[in-house]
Amino acid sequence: MMPNSNDDLQQVRARIAATAARLIAQDGADYSTAKTKAARQVLGVDRPSPNYLPDNIQVEDEVRRYQTLFHGPAQAARVRHMRSAALEVMEQLAEFRPYLTGAVLNGTAGEHDVIHLQLFADSAKEVEIWLLNRNVNIEISETPHFKGGRHDPVETVSFTWQTEMVHAELYEMNDLRGALKPRADGRLQRADAATVRALMTNDSLEQDE
Repeated sequence: MMPNSNDDLQQVRARIAATAARLIAQDGADYSTAKTKAARQVLGVDRPSPNYLPDNIQVEDEVRRYQTLFHGPAQAARVRHMRSAALEVMEQLAEFRPYLTGAVLNGTAGEHDVIHLQLFADSAKEVEIWLLNRNVNIEISETPHFKGGRHDPVETVSFTWQTEMVHAELYEMNDLRGALKPRADGRLQRADAATVRALMTNDSLEQDE
């Protein structure tokens, strides 16, 4: 049921964000799908007005709260393991300027998440050949460009590194310009190997406390 004029819009968004966070943490839903399903559950409509939907930052905060409450140390250990695996891949792919993004970077990775990388090269074929020459089996797909719908989707190679699945989006070198700006909340959107290494050091310090 759609809220009436007496309903607090912020409370509605908070309920949708909390419901979406549960879908993400439990089922591995992506943010867009989770928000759509959550809005349907909370409001009872398939296409709610966009102003009722929380932004991804609000949903991410709710995912973090949910994981702290229900998964605790196990989830933190999962993040540490995935960051370690991501760093190994990034060091191997260093010539392609790898950056880590997504749940592994922001610390909300769970059992359903994979490692998301963005690589920058003169040609996507360079990355594919590099992997194939090292007997890495790859699957090729497309991912929307991080700069939005005005840009063509980018080729993405997916492969298993040890026991973790990696999705690596392949960008041109000039796409890196302007790509390192922080998010609206000041958090990193992407991190190079040095930054990931620093995050892992911080994780270890917090674990020892």
